[in-house]
Amino acid sequence: MSSSDYSGATGTLKNRKMTHSTHTYLVFGGTGRTGRHFISVVLNDGHKVKALVRQPEKIDIHHPNLELVKGSVTDYEPIDDLLKGVDFVISMLGDAQMQKLQTVNALFVRKLIPAMRRQSVKRFLYQAGGFTRPYKKELPFMNWLLKQTLVRFSGLLGQHRDNEAVINYLVEEAPDIEWMVHRAGLYGDDPSKGILTRSKTKFSIAPFIDCATYNYHLLSDNSAIHTYDLSYYQP
Repeated sequence: MSSSDYSGATGTLKNRKMTHSTHTYLVFGGTGRTGRHFISVVLNDGHKVKALVRQPEKIDIHHPNLELVKGSVTDYEPIDDLLKGVDFVISMLGDAQMQKLQTVNALFVRKLIPAMRRQSVKRFLYQAGGFTRPYKKELPFMNWLLKQTLVRFSGLLGQHRDNEAVINYLVEEAPDIEWMVHRAGLYGDDPSKGILTRSKTKFSIAPFIDCATYNYHLLSDNSAIHTYDLSYYQP
């Protein structure tokens, strides 16, 4: 961890001085808009990143602690090799066109979790969307209404169905894994607006850099294990 650390039930950020340990993060979705920021945040804090990407040339980051592995989650077989020496796994995958047709992320997570068990990797963060339903619960009415109008019109309903399938699998079949889901309100590559805080009910639209930074700190927050919370900016 760095000198900034998330702690406590609300996932707020506090500053403290501590000995810095180097960790290795395995990233899926590193060429995405949040993923590229996440890789930079991790590297800038002195850690190592291993990323599976279909097109390595899309990542314009050159760093000795960055290892790019060419491949796709839909057909990459040696997942166990990717997981060797890894401390944290994070998925920020999203392909709206593919997810209209099938739950590609859920299919991949079903392969990933057994491989994590085989390699004794415990912690996993999955980034979903703010309009993804929590496990066996409904969205608040206004969120549901926006999902049925704005999200449907944008062609993103398939992504949320996929995210919900992932959550169902993690809750029901992966209690031994230290998983956490961030239902993020992602929007825009704007400059940082501040520090996001974890919440079961409050929801802010945030630029990719803030969601990436939040994800980074959330991975080290023990109180976030087995949660699928939203994030928001405290006033």
